Amino acid sequence: MQDPFAPFNQDSDGPIQAIPADAFHQIDEDCQAAGGEFNLPEEEMGSVGRTMFDSQRSEDGTVTVLLPQESLDDVFNQSLVRIQSRDGRTYLGMVVEGPFAEPDGLRADSPPIVISTVQGGMLLPKYHGRAQVEILGERLENNTIVPPRRRPKPNSPVFPLDAKETAETLGIQGDLRIGLAEGFEELEFCIPAKDKSVLPRHLGILGTTGGGKSTTVSGLVAKAQKEGMGIILIDTEGEYTALHEATDDESMKAACEQLQLSPEGVKNTHLYHLVGRETANPAHPSKTEFSPRFWALSPYMVQEILELNDAQSDRFFDAYSITKRAMEQFKIFPRERNAQDRDRAAAWDELDTGYPMMQLKQLYDVIHQTAAILSKEEGEIPLATLEFAENRSRLVKLIQSSKPGSIASWRALQGKLGKIRRLKIFDAPGVKPLNFAEMLKPGRVSIIDLSDSDSTQINNLVIAELLRGIQAAQDRSYKKAIAEGRQPTPTLIFIEEAHEFLSAARIRKMDTLFQQVARIARRGRKRWLGLAFITQLPQHLPDEVLGLINNWVLHKITDANVIRRLKQSVPGLNESQWNRLQTLAPGQAIVSFTPLTRPLQITVDPTPCRLLMVE
Repeated sequence: MQDPFAPFNQDSDGPIQAIPADAFHQIDEDCQAAGGEFNLPEEEMGSVGRTMFDSQRSEDGTVTVLLPQESLDDVFNQSLVRIQSRDGRTYLGMVVEGPFAEPDGLRADSPPIVISTVQGGMLLPKYHGRAQVEILGERLENNTIVPPRRRPKPNSPVFPLDAKETAETLGIQGDLRIGLAEGFEELEFCIPAKDKSVLPRHLGILGTTGGGKSTTVSGLVAKAQKEGMGIILIDTEGEYTALHEATDDESMKAACEQLQLSPEGVKNTHLYHLVGRETANPAHPSKTEFSPRFWALSPYMVQEILELNDAQSDRFFDAYSITKRAMEQFKIFPRERNAQDRDRAAAWDELDTGYPMMQLKQLYDVIHQTAAILSKEEGEIPLATLEFAENRSRLVKLIQSSKPGSIASWRALQGKLGKIRRLKIFDAPGVKPLNFAEMLKPGRVSIIDLSDSDSTQINNLVIAELLRGIQAAQDRSYKKAIAEGRQPTPTLIFIEEAHEFLSAARIRKMDTLFQQVARIARRGRKRWLGLAFITQLPQHLPDEVLGLINNWVLHKITDANVIRRLKQSVPGLNESQWNRLQTLAPGQAIVSFTPLTRPLQITVDPTPCRLLMVE
């Protein structure tokens, strides 16, 4: 065999003499005698870095990890690692800063590197990586994770967790996929669709316009429908009225193809719109007009939603009381010799519902007649209620006996009620109200299209009636299911533009409305009824509503004041995740769900169904 060091034995006439080949042979023999080429100990095989000594900038709960150049691509921001401490303990952590590339033995801003870069030269010294790792906990021998009581020792090997270990550590499990975890090609972010500890503890989907909220909502609806949940989607813009069709957006179709997802519409969708109002999708194959019942709304809730001042509120409740007495005297309700009506009247709770069978036109007739009496109008004003018109003199006596007071507040009240009455939405003859029990059927998607109401107050009145009706229907469904030894249909209500329904500016004056929502929130887990609040203006959501939410999907939020406020309500996000909120791309989100041990950044799956009015 040819001696590899033979060339070094050749004579040279140069001033520098060749190193004898024997010297190289001796070095080789010394290396073999010392154990040969260096290899990591078996227990450290697969490690990508080591923990660093602490410095004055070190903080509790985090450690610095140094990575050799060849391991930089094995670790990324948000990736989970295992630290095998030199004292025998095992720690789990998450990369929250970095990894950053730093030159070996030089500062990144040292003169040689700066000058070389500015002059366009080629100075690339060997380099390493530095990452800041937040300690999630200490893993015991039985794989239980407990809060860390100590810190990993310096020079402890660090190992990356694969997708399976990451999912187990973070608590990612379930059958309802939302997207993919950032940095992993195969780590699906899923939640358990029918676990009472998740969606019935309510969901907040927040983010600026264009951040991907509609994609998230439509994707959730599509997947929840396949899981057999009952879905009620309150659509104030009409963008979800074509969910039954497959997406026609080229970018969405390309994204679906890349993830091997099939563009398809949501099955079993039903579209509801207010009587006399248009729908954003007249071609929907299953559309129905509906007319809400005024008596289903508590008078206190109506007063709050209409934003009546003190004087108008007094007049409103006076009119309500007069209307109730008139209905009783004229046998409108309770009807004569009807024991069931009498029982309903006796059991009426004015904080829960309106007086049974009271219509908006009846209340308006009383207000109109009162205003006419106070203004001393000549002649008889038209009354829409036949029984009131036939008993006008008795109605006038009822009004006069109540000492109605100032004409100004009555006229103002008449104007506010008149605007709603003129739309002919409530108590429309021949038009049925929503069938709440039908909406709770497994796999049914009910889309309430309010895009043509032209009034936030109308929307809020309809939403209030809907929430109360769904809650009552789910209560009945729950009792029946328990009696039959089964679970009720899991139900999820999506409320778009939630900041307009429950506004931070008006929450102090909307106690009855908020208490209704809070009651659903409190009882939802046991009865499997969840709320999802969606808004691009989270700064207008009151703290009381934020306090009801336990699961979060946070898309891009640029307002630093909003982020500071959300820090009071959204648990677990580290500072780097809060900072990243302002730069998220469309479709990216940071999620915090009750099963997760730590919040996670994900890319939401593209929607398979068609959205209207979305850029």
